[in-house]
Amino acid sequence: MDWLWFVLVGVVCLLAGAALGFFIARKTMMNYLKKNPPIDEQMLRVMMTQMGQNPSQKKINQMMKAMQKQQDKK
Repeated sequence: MDWLWFVLVGVVCLLAGAALGFFIARKTMMNYLKKNPPIDEQMLRVMMTQMGQNPSQKKINQMMKAMQKQQDKK
C-alpha cells in the first residue's frame, strides 16, 4: 500500500511541476519578446529596401506601431 501512495504522489508532483514550468516559461518568453522584439526599425528598413520600396520614417513608424499593436493583442 505504501508504494501505491509513493507512485500516486510522484505522478501528481510530476504533473504539477510540468504545468507550473509551462506557465513560468511562457511568461518569461513573453516578457523577453516584449523587451527584445524580433524585428526592429533597422531590420524593417532593410526588408522594405529589398522589396523595392523607398521607406520613409513615417512609413517605418506606422509599420512598427502596427506590429506592436498586433503583439499586444495576443
